[in-house]
Amino acid sequence: MNTVEPVGQRATPSILALDVAGRPVEWLHWRYAVRAYASEKVAWTYGDIIYTATGGTSARTGLVSTMDLAAVVALKGLTAKNLWDITPHLSNRALFQRDNYTCMYCGVKYPGKVLTRDHVIPRGQGGEDVWGNVLCACRSCNLAKGCKTPEQAGMPPLAVPYTPNHAEALILCNRHIVADQMELLNQHVPPARRR
Repeated sequence: MNTVEPVGQRATPSILALDVAGRPVEWLHWRYAVRAYASEKVAWTYGDIIYTATGGTSARTGLVSTMDLAAVVALKGLTAKNLWDITPHLSNRALFQRDNYTCMYCGVKYPGKVLTRDHVIPRGQGGEDVWGNVLCACRSCNLAKGCKTPEQAGMPPLAVPYTPNHAEALILCNRHIVADQMELLNQHVPPARRR
């Protein structure tokens, strides 16, 4: 297989790989999905066809080989058993996505370049740089809060910081999630945090 054509998409999204029990594990590049299909490691699929991978031309028939790839594949031998205990990597992009690009002090939605990572318990007071201690804040609110806790600054946050689970981490690291993939990922997100 040497080319890929997105089906009904401007950007080619990744394929969501599940274990056979239906738990999300990782995002697959279309080439890895082709290998899984060809080696019969795909146990089942879900959702619309989002890729049509094309291969070479048969010398005998003149036909081009194609392979349709579904949005979601469950792979034999893949396991999500220990992934739910792993804390996802904290980055500003993932934090801003978790908080929906909204300042958790003034409640205004901003573009990423205006936002900052605020430590609820400031680093200067012993606060850690971990998911459970950071919120998205606009520059002016972060500056106004300074090296104070929200209580000390009189700025109660609009939400409590939390550590995303594995399904939420998969959502945060991919910008091109199709509806079928989001439906399955949301089944593994606590109801209060579903998008």
